Amino acid sequence: MIIDSIALFQDKYYIQVNDENDALFYYFDYDVRSADINMQFQHFHTFYELCIMLGPNTAHFFEGVPYQLQNFDIVAIAPNQLHKSQYPAGKSSRRIIIQFNIPKNTPGLSSEYGKLLGMFHQETPIFRFDRETQEKLYRKLNEIFRVSKKDDSMRNLMIHLKFVEFLTLIYLNKDKNLYSNETEMSDMEEKIYAIAGYIHVHYPENLSLDLLASKFDVSCSYLSRQFKNVTGFSVTDYIQMTRIRNVQAMLVNTQTPITEVCAPCGFNSFSQFNRVFRKHIGMSPSAYRKEYQLQQSEFDT
Repeated sequence: MIIDSIALFQDKYYIQVNDENDALFYYFDYDVRSADINMQFQHFHTFYELCIMLGPNTAHFFEGVPYQLQNFDIVAIAPNQLHKSQYPAGKSSRRIIIQFNIPKNTPGLSSEYGKLLGMFHQETPIFRFDRETQEKLYRKLNEIFRVSKKDDSMRNLMIHLKFVEFLTLIYLNKDKNLYSNETEMSDMEEKIYAIAGYIHVHYPENLSLDLLASKFDVSCSYLSRQFKNVTGFSVTDYIQMTRIRNVQAMLVNTQTPITEVCAPCGFNSFSQFNRVFRKHIGMSPSAYRKEYQLQQSEFDT
């Protein structure tokens, strides 16, 4: 299937090169999603991800803030960045998800790879291009799609090279980015999302319903009610989940002792941290780290 004469698409098709813990890894997922599978809370990955929406009226959340998307917008998600996609009610939406790792310290190319991956860390890492640039970009993705279906000894190398060309095209055209966030929100929703964004930045600090209500000049009862209506979470649970997601990132990406993880993520005591982690994740922090390490060792064998 060709969507809008630009993008090749086949539902439930995927392309994989190596595993997610390898220095070089690719996973292309062609899929159809709908509102009934919208995630409750934001999540993170230890790899890079591109999310390409092939349906209208979808949205993506970064650190609690929504960004409205159009067909063929490209969302660049850095490792450990809290995010989630939100699909509209009604008709299902096609999408292409590309998860990857590339060896950033390749001798002689580390500066170039650093520039390509730097695009994932800009303030609003969403790209929208004119039709001509879109056609150039999706021509590369279509080449990857076709190569993946061939029984060729150079298949994985060609996928890698063509994907680097795809990233390079985005980088070379980044000054032509047309994206602006046009999410339509009421004054109340704008305030609630501003508070959610504040939580994501200030989660290590001493946050409370009273403090947030005072800072954003609303009553506690109003904030409590509207925050739940907009996000689906109480203020307390949202603060706790934001802290826990950042704890999870520290547990899988560092060797920091578990007793030293809680304070940088906003917990006042280890007992409080342990109780909240079990509540939201369903296991202890030590069990979570061991499970992740076991998965890594299985990939490496």
